[in-house]
Amino acid sequence: MPEPINVITSRTITLPQENIDTDQIIPARFLTTTTRSGLGAAAFHDWRYQENGEAISNTPFREEDRASHKILVAGANFGCGSSREHAPWALLDFEFKVVISTKIADIFKGNALKNGLLPVEIDPDTHRYLIENPGMELIVDLANLSVSSPNGGVNANFVVEPFSRRCLLDGVDPMGHLLNQDAKIAAYEARRVTYS
Repeated sequence: MPEPINVITSRTITLPQENIDTDQIIPARFLTTTTRSGLGAAAFHDWRYQENGEAISNTPFREEDRASHKILVAGANFGCGSSREHAPWALLDFEFKVVISTKIADIFKGNALKNGLLPVEIDPDTHRYLIENPGMELIVDLANLSVSSPNGGVNANFVVEPFSRRCLLDGVDPMGHLLNQDAKIAAYEARRVTYS
């Protein structure tokens, strides 16, 4: 089950590149599992490690930043490419909670919402400011559909489809939402008139 999302306050990691596809988020050679656990180690693997397995020193994905940097700001068309649910799984396991861009690929967005990762599309001016100021602290408020900064430099709104928003706020996936309605479903069924 995803964790409930209401307000996330965190610093950003920025990737200004456009068209970051799902194979860059998690390379295909790591898609040999159907479980989520451990996929964070493969997130952006080829951007974090050399071919010999040595860590790349000048990457924005420094290990010590994971606990305090849960918001990824990326270039336009983030998550394009093949439809792989492993991509949001890897980002979540890497401890990201939010992805911000001007445009997030539709299939990736749907997979993210169903798995508890909040995809946020914002206006180009705010996005440019975030890219130019990496590591800044942001407040992402799902209840009020807003992104802001404590210093007032950022103030933007975003849209999330209402059912997905409800699921994220409650910390459930679509099936979990249905299961939470069990008592209401039973009461409805008890009221129904049956014909024989």
